[in-house]
Amino acid sequence: MIEVTELSFTVGGVQILAPTTLTLPAGQITALIGPNGAGKSTLSRLIARIETPPPGRVRVNGRDVATTPGGVLARDLAFLGQHTGLASRLRVRELVAFGRWPHCHGRPGPADHAAIDRALRDFELEPLAHRFLDTLSGGQAQRAHLAMAAAQETPWLILDEPLNNLDLAHARALMAHLARLRDAGGSVLIVLHDLNFAAAWADHVVAMKAGAVVATGTPEAVLTGPRLSALYDTEIAVITQGGRPLVLHHLAPA
Repeated sequence: MIEVTELSFTVGGVQILAPTTLTLPAGQITALIGPNGAGKSTLSRLIARIETPPPGRVRVNGRDVATTPGGVLARDLAFLGQHTGLASRLRVRELVAFGRWPHCHGRPGPADHAAIDRALRDFELEPLAHRFLDTLSGGQAQRAHLAMAAAQETPWLILDEPLNNLDLAHARALMAHLARLRDAGGSVLIVLHDLNFAAAWADHVVAMKAGAVVATGTPEAVLTGPRLSALYDTEIAVITQGGRPLVLHHLAPA
């Protein structure tokens, strides 16, 4: 479980995240949704201690994020942000191997090599394992970074807009992989802009607007037409398909 208590963040006198208290359940996929500038990425980065700890507290599986040694925290959670960058002389397998650093500190053993192999296989990167990163497409590079985060094999996986650059098949494959992680006892926090991916795959949804959490709950509770229309300041309709919400956000004018 992740417990956020009175967490806030201000830059240059501008409040990016209002004081926020929130519980993220373990063993579930939690989707963080909301319009641009809602504070989703900021919240995910603060939870992962990518930003300097601000006022408030974050506890991950009972550990205070602000005071937990980095090596210990890196075995509790893995984080992948939007801006990964590319090292031109780094091969795909070498990148994925970085995910094992918290476990082996650069001296991989059989368990580490097995985890790297699993991640390459899960993200369909085996044919690209010896390619340099700067020879990959944007989608291939995104999958390589996702594989690195997955290879870390932490109880919590935090992903900030990981569907960027992925085609529909690989986006669905990623969500299916996250579902398998959840079913095996893992926990996921994922920032999503595609509401139908949240509707189809998430167990828990957190909606944010203007730096504040405005709704939390199941997809059925949060992803309603009135609630989403208010969240995004545009008319949105929601129907039910296969027992899950289906968001119709490209409505033609009447």
